[in-house]
Amino acid sequence: MHKLTAPSILSPKVIANSDSLAQRFNLAAPFPHIVMDDFFAQEFAERLSTEFPAFERGNHVGDNGLPGGKSTLEKIRDLGPAYRQLDETIKSPAFLELLSKITGIGGLLYDPWYLGGGTHENHTGMSLDPHVDFNYHPSERWHRRLNLLVYLNRDWDEHWGGCFELFSDPHASPQPEVSIPPAFNRCVIFETSERSWHGFNAIQLPADQANRSRRSIALYFYTRDRPQDEIADRHTTLYVKRQLPERIAAGRVLDGADVSELQSLIRQRDDHIRSLYAENTALRKAQDQGLTGHLLYLAKRAFVRFRR
Repeated sequence: MHKLTAPSILSPKVIANSDSLAQRFNLAAPFPHIVMDDFFAQEFAERLSTEFPAFERGNHVGDNGLPGGKSTLEKIRDLGPAYRQLDETIKSPAFLELLSKITGIGGLLYDPWYLGGGTHENHTGMSLDPHVDFNYHPSERWHRRLNLLVYLNRDWDEHWGGCFELFSDPHASPQPEVSIPPAFNRCVIFETSERSWHGFNAIQLPADQANRSRRSIALYFYTRDRPQDEIADRHTTLYVKRQLPERIAAGRVLDGADVSELQSLIRQRDDHIRSLYAENTALRKAQDQGLTGHLLYLAKRAFVRFRR
């Protein structure tokens, strides 16, 4: 395997421990993953933190046209020298071979467009429902195979939420099998598949920490092929709305926190339903427009009249 070119942006122990990391990755539950602290060299992690973009610079406007609590930015090369160096490294043969050695997935491809990836920032109150990711690259015929996440949050208290969660089956149980606080320079790599359910719980910062946010860098990797038994029809990201917390059970007297959480869960589910209806309406509108839409209209009309 090639050696990473100096100065390496990775901590030397990542390369030195690649054999044991590979073993841990493949034995991990509920699906293959690895958690590594001090992933980048400390000086490089500091530079990434310093050059992290302002919240307003990213895509922080929601589907409703209003500013939201999440901001993402895909064009990371524009952020500064550290992010250009990150981009140069993750597309290098040496880095891709290292990922392949740890994960056992050969032929990994870097995404030059960072679609869905790049820098992610979330404010207090935000969460991410359990989901499996879209399974094909949006513009290429590539299979999505790996997510690599690096967190840039100093002195993060896990009681503040925002913990990265891995689920066996969120339809069956609201409890994650693994919960990972988003500590500074902590990296999570996991295999993306039809069973790689993941998300993060609600960020609940105390008043004296309200100026904080949850910051991360998301890098996605693909292959041209994947094992036949893992191939599924192309789909977008599939979400499962969070279930009621286990403490909500018969006989419990609800307190203010319980009511607030229940209202939030209902609001999120209603928003999700509205989003699905809006998507369905947009698809039907697109279907009705243009020559194809007119031909489809004539075909439906003929079918209905023929049935009579």
